[in-house]
This record gives sequence, C-alpha cells and structure tokens, in this order.
Amino acid sequence: QVQLVESGGGLVQAGGSLRLSCQASGIISSFEIMGWYRQVPGKQREMVADITRGGSTDYASSVKGRFTISRDYAKNTMYLQMNGLTPEDTAVYYCQTAWGGIDYWGQGTQVTVSS
Repeated sequence: QVQLVESGGGLVQAGGSLRLSCQASGIISSFEIMGWYRQVPGKQREMVADITRGGSTDYASSVKGRFTISRDYAKNTMYLQMNGLTPEDTAVYYCQTAWGGIDYWGQGTQVTVSS
C-alpha cells in the first residue's frame, strides 16, 4: 500500500510562485515514475510533469520552462516548483505513482492564481 500526501497549495497572485510537495509512505526510489497531475472542475485530469527513477523528466507544453519537478530520495518526497503562475494554472494538483500494477493518487491540493 502506498500513501501520497500533497501539500503546498494556496492562493497566489499571477506571476507568483508556489512549491508543491508530495510525501510518500513508500520508498520513492522504488517507484519507476512519479508525476503531478491537475484537474479543473468539468475537465479531464491532465499530466503536468513526471520524473523517472533515473531522473528523466517530462512536462506539459503549457508549463514547460515555468515548472520544475524533482525528487528527494532522503525525504521520500517529490516536489513541483511552479514559477510564473497564471490564472490558467488554477486547479487541484495531484501526485501519482504506480506500484505492483496499481495506480496511487494523493488527495490533491488546491492552487488558485488570481489575476
């Protein structure tokens, strides 16, 4: 069983920054890939960024150059540094991983960007 707990969301003005954290109950070096997703009411959940065990990263085109995903193995934590936030980044952000063929999701953290 894997538990993921996000934190770091909040209200920020356009152009501001936030850092999201995802604390995992398992040893994150065991997870081949971890990712951040976001969802706006009425829309499908979309991938924001992911990172492999080897450190390779991938980003949605809408956040490339503004967001940075990272993992701290010593703290069993994944991060999403978000800079240059815009109102279009407003969403609930979720962290995700897979283990033993099962997808695990956190409960989500709200990010609201005011114009």
